[in-house]
Amino acid sequence: MVAARLAVPRLVIAAPASGSGKTTVATGLMAALRGRGLRVSPHKVGPDYIDPGYHALATGQPGRNLDPWLVGEELVAPLFLHGAAGCDVAVVEGVMGLFDGRGDTGFASTAHVATLLDAPVVLVVDAGGQSRSVAAVAHGFATFDPAVRVGGVVLNRVGSDRHEELCRSALADAGVPVLGAVRRDDAVSTPSRHLGLVPAAERKAEALASVDRLAALVARSCDLDALLRLARSAPPLAGPAWEPPEPAWEPPTGPAWEPPTGPAWGPPAGGAGGRPVVAVAGGVAFTFGYAEHVELLRAAGAEVAVLDPLRDERLPDGTGALVIGGGFPEVYAAELAANEPLREQVAAFPGPIAAECAGLLYLCEELDGRPMCGRVPGRARMTSRLTLGYREAVALASSPLTRAGERYRGHEFHRTAVERTGGGPLFRWPGGADGYGDARVTASYLHLHWAGAPHLAQRLVSSSRSPSVLR
Repeated sequence: MVAARLAVPRLVIAAPASGSGKTTVATGLMAALRGRGLRVSPHKVGPDYIDPGYHALATGQPGRNLDPWLVGEELVAPLFLHGAAGCDVAVVEGVMGLFDGRGDTGFASTAHVATLLDAPVVLVVDAGGQSRSVAAVAHGFATFDPAVRVGGVVLNRVGSDRHEELCRSALADAGVPVLGAVRRDDAVSTPSRHLGLVPAAERKAEALASVDRLAALVARSCDLDALLRLARSAPPLAGPAWEPPEPAWEPPTGPAWEPPTGPAWGPPAGGAGGRPVVAVAGGVAFTFGYAEHVELLRAAGAEVAVLDPLRDERLPDGTGALVIGGGFPEVYAAELAANEPLREQVAAFPGPIAAECAGLLYLCEELDGRPMCGRVPGRARMTSRLTLGYREAVALASSPLTRAGERYRGHEFHRTAVERTGGGPLFRWPGGADGYGDARVTASYLHLHWAGAPHLAQRLVSSSRSPSVLR
């Protein structure tokens, strides 16, 4: 069978380095194009969780990540097509500098993703403190890798009409089109803290106003028609689009791991049509997650219910499994500790729990001296050290998601540490070890993208407990 080729207008917004203004231009462009009545598909290169939250506000569509390291090169275009289905144009925000990838390679860089998508690149150049030199920067990036097509430049932090004139003249001599010139504007700044921007979910009203200001800024500063022409110059991509698999339910068995025994064990039930209920932590304390995870859980047969550990004192009715992703529990540790009824329910929960990073902290005995759920034998605390990077890990133990000996690709991003008070690590990788696992808990700092390992969602759903014992 010959794969269909799907036409999706698309742009990759990149920069020579972090801090150049990619997020400002990408988010503003998404919102400005939406303001023209277009349906915009937002994407982000790499494992970032915060920028996609702003992208979602700008477009009204789920923000989605594209990461060859986490899901494999072969899934990047299918995942892109899945997210862009039914949209008029797609905007992909890059990460770090255009050619910065894993370690000393270009793998998983913005340039790598741009080539996998066969997408033209718009280079955002910080013009502050320079004039003619911007042409040298743009020319170097445009010619560094012939496989990467730099279609033009957006100048950022332009100081005056004269400054803009000098930059435009130099870029014209270099043969690089100027697609926009954004003036310095402190009114569009977004507050940050220890892991980057404050998530949009924590400041939704202010974030919406900020996105509106970004849309107006980009609309008046950039040539939207020229940007759309560039996006439409992208050739069709070979399909099909990714779709989450829909497995039949089977109990988890095998020599490596057996489910807990007892009368409560059995096929999941309790949601609509007997579907198992999987509660997924949300609210302002748990804002990190990939859109595909919920889609995979539903495809695996689950009914997904949102749980806010700051406000909800009980698990959703019929909960058979629990997912607690990333976020900022350290910012809300006092409020999480004060919700004692929910902490007690989680502590006694007999079904499988999958926890990442923030979820790991919430399951510990305490966080910065405040009591948490006590499902993981360890104490968590804030530190001054940023732990960041890709990991290729091997599972040392079996748990609801893992089987001993299996290999996983993940990502760490935190300024906390856990001192274990019992049990061994769940994962090991060169130079490190992390996490906790038992028959009912998978918890670690590793963020995994389940689209690259859809059996993780299937395992969680198939190992969920009958809700009759949870009421």
